[in-house]
Amino acid sequence: MYHAPVLLSESLDALQIRLDGVYVDATFGGGGHAAPLLSLLGDKGRLYAFDQDEDARANAGHAPFADHPGFHFLHSNFRFLKRQLRAAGVRPGTVQGILADLGVSSHQLDTPERGFSYRFDAALDMRMNPDDERSAAEVLNTCSQDDLQRIFGTYGEVRNARTLAQACIRHRERSPFRSTSDLVSLCESVVMGERWRYLSQVFQALRMEVNDEVEALVTLLSDAMEMLAPGGRLVVITYHSIEDRLVKNWFKTGNIEGIPKQDFYGNIERPFNVITKKPIEPSAEEIKGNPRARSAKLRVGEKKVAG
Repeated sequence: MYHAPVLLSESLDALQIRLDGVYVDATFGGGGHAAPLLSLLGDKGRLYAFDQDEDARANAGHAPFADHPGFHFLHSNFRFLKRQLRAAGVRPGTVQGILADLGVSSHQLDTPERGFSYRFDAALDMRMNPDDERSAAEVLNTCSQDDLQRIFGTYGEVRNARTLAQACIRHRERSPFRSTSDLVSLCESVVMGERWRYLSQVFQALRMEVNDEVEALVTLLSDAMEMLAPGGRLVVITYHSIEDRLVKNWFKTGNIEGIPKQDFYGNIERPFNVITKKPIEPSAEEIKGNPRARSAKLRVGEKKVAG
C-alpha cells in the first residue's frame, strides 16, 4: 500500500460529506483518504486533490479517480490552494470541506532514493518536489551553526541541538554531506537517548526545513478560511507538536500566535467554531496495525456563519 490512511473514518465523519458538495484533499498521496471520500459524493459532487509528488500524480490517473467526473487532480503544493482552486473555477466561500493529512507518506519513507529515511543509504535529498532547489545535503552544507541549531531544536526538538549543529560544521569542513549514511554516522557520535528516536527527530527536522512545511501550513490555514463556505469544515491531521499548536491556535483565534483579537465593542473575534476541544487520536488497534499513526492528532474547525 502506498500509504495507510490515518484516522480515516474519523476524518470522513468530521467532514460531514454532502452528495453535491465541493471538497479538497490537500495531501492526496496514494489517495487513501480521497478514494473513500469520493465514493461518498454523487455525480454533482467535486473533489480537488493536491499533491506535488510525481508518484501521487500517477496514482490520480487510475481508478476510481479517473472514472469520477467530479475528481480533479492539481499537481501543486497545498500552499497554493487558493490560487489553484480559483484557477480551476472554484469561487471563495464555496468549499464544504478541506482535509489535510500532514507529514511524509509511507511510500516516500520506504523509497530509498528519496532520502527521507535513516534506514537506507541514499542521497541526502528529502525534497517532496524534486524540482525544488535545496536538498537536505545543501541545508547541512550551507546553513550557519545558528540556523542548524534552530532547525534541529525547533523542528526536531533535539535536546542537544547545539552540540549536533557544531558537529555538522566540523564534519562538512572535512567532507561535505552527501548521503544519509553520512548524517547517521555523525548522529551516532552525539546521540542522546534512544537511537531510533534521535535519528527520527533529526531527519524530521531536516525534512520540514527542506520543504518549508511550517510556512506552507500557515498559508494553507489562511487560504482555507477564505475558500470555505460558512459552515464548511477544515480537518487537519498533524504529527508534530509545532504543527498541532499552529492548527489549535488558528481554530481558536484565527492566527498562529493564538492571541485573541477583539472588535470595536470588545468581543473576541473567532472565525471558527472549534469542533474538537481535544484532538482526536488513533485507537490502540489502529496504532497496532499502523505504528506510524502513533503521533497523529486530528483537529476540526468549522467556519462560522456570519450574523
